[in-house]
Amino acid sequence: MAKRDYYETLGVSKGASADEIKKGFRKKAKELHPDRNTDNPDAEEQFKEANEAYEVLKDQEKKAAYDRYGHAAFEGGMGGGQRGGGGYGGQGDFASAFSDIFDDLFGGGGGGFGGQGGGRQRATRGSDLRYNLRVTLEEAYSGLQKTINVPGTIACAPCKGTGAEAGAEPVTCPTCSGMGKVRAQQGFFTVERTCPTCQGAGQTIKNPCKTCGGAGREEKERTLSVNIPAGVETGTRIRLSGEGEAGLRGGPSGDLYIFIEVQDHAIFQREGENLFCRVPVSMSSAALGGDIEVPTIDGGRSRVKIPSGSQSGRQMRLRSKGMPFLRGNGQGDMFIELAVETPVNLTARQKEILREFDDIQADNNPEGSSFFKTVKGFWDSMKS
Repeated sequence: MAKRDYYETLGVSKGASADEIKKGFRKKAKELHPDRNTDNPDAEEQFKEANEAYEVLKDQEKKAAYDRYGHAAFEGGMGGGQRGGGGYGGQGDFASAFSDIFDDLFGGGGGGFGGQGGGRQRATRGSDLRYNLRVTLEEAYSGLQKTINVPGTIACAPCKGTGAEAGAEPVTCPTCSGMGKVRAQQGFFTVERTCPTCQGAGQTIKNPCKTCGGAGREEKERTLSVNIPAGVETGTRIRLSGEGEAGLRGGPSGDLYIFIEVQDHAIFQREGENLFCRVPVSMSSAALGGDIEVPTIDGGRSRVKIPSGSQSGRQMRLRSKGMPFLRGNGQGDMFIELAVETPVNLTARQKEILREFDDIQADNNPEGSSFFKTVKGFWDSMKS
């Protein structure tokens, strides 16, 4: 089957300019790209034909040879227009060709600064920023509005982010002719790099903005109000869309990520949504039982009954007195852990009373009795 005429394949006339050929290829590529034509089995082959035609016609030497000899100019493996196997393209520099239309296919920007002709503007999204915010446990419990100062960059107002002085327009980069990339031949390989003159923008600024020096951005500290929801914990991340670094050449701003760190508390220890409070009680209170008053994270008080004979480490639960759930209703619990204290700095009378108690106590220490009974059995077994 005879090959189609390359100009016909791209839908342009034989006298078409380089820009017209490129536009024709972009149009065909968007129409025929296999990812957009999953229901058309011929789309991939037609896409290859368009790529093959563009690889020849975009090169001045190959185009001249084709205009003079047609397809015969590349027969016998002498040209770059022959199709090869694999992928969506031929043996030509398909990656380069596809980069010419990639932005158009997937929503990138075409045209120059401000929509002018010439090279393509390469808008770049601004960087994301991180801000570490420390809050108290009480603030994490109730939630709050927090005002923070964030250093960063914003789009330059006088030049509207273009980097050019008001009324001036960027010009096509003379090094890369507006492509934003330059190529260098290294043996059998062609290496493509970002243009060192325009840094990939495709255009240079002859009359830079006096405010930003042509950068299109300026340093400025911003004051933001952040909503800290109730229930946050260390590691919680809050995202503020568009509050990061300003984009380059009109690109979108990055995001600001606020990482929460909840400070340690003097009274409460936190584990998820639950709170733990270690409460010291006297030996007599633990032995006799009674009521104690404990604090809660909301600033209130709760009365807890201590059963008689309580030991150190005993826990009692106060339901729904913990931290609120970050995503959902309800609260965790609060656990009271008893720490039975041994009295110190005893007076002579106190020592006398304790000795008297020690003399008259019977089987009042069940854990101790059990332990020493086990120890006696261990010693007896060692003797035998």
